[in-house]
Amino acid sequence: MTFAAGSLRARVMPRSSAISNIALISGGVLLLAASAQIAIPVPGSPVPVTGQTLGVLLIGTSYGSGIGLATFAIYLLAGIVGAPVFAGASFGIEKITGATGGYLIGMLITTYVLGLLANRRFDQKFLTALPSMLLGNLIIFSCGIIWLHHFTGKDWTWTINAGLTPFIVGEILKIAIAGTSLPILWRLVNAKKQ
Repeated sequence: MTFAAGSLRARVMPRSSAISNIALISGGVLLLAASAQIAIPVPGSPVPVTGQTLGVLLIGTSYGSGIGLATFAIYLLAGIVGAPVFAGASFGIEKITGATGGYLIGMLITTYVLGLLANRRFDQKFLTALPSMLLGNLIIFSCGIIWLHHFTGKDWTWTINAGLTPFIVGEILKIAIAGTSLPILWRLVNAKKQ
């Protein structure tokens, strides 16, 4: 397996092997599964607040497009086949086809898009990292609320109130964490490589 250079992973591990990629993907799946367990139910909504979007932002950006996409795809497959990796230690295909499926598909797309941006070094500076993280969240929540609206058949007011509004403050914090920590990590890595 070879993946495009330019990501933080490629800078730290310029020579990757199948074993190192498998280790990274396994670690990423475990991070996603653990962050999904940080779940707070939202009254009146089938969508919980989780730490998972932060994991997606960090993995997509730091792993790059190929390995980031592979990591989230394997996470989804693990959940579909019965590993309790989704919020509330849940699993099954109904998580993809149910009310929260759009968010999960949005996260899959986001890992790839953020990885592409990282391959072009958007994660190395605050001025480009923060908008990248915002774009990632826009993808996740656009897919999520469109699917939630379709799945529930409820009106758009309900959909926005149940699928977007309760998440705004938490997502701003996650964007700030990911969008500031990655440029700092890049500075540290580049200082050590010189």
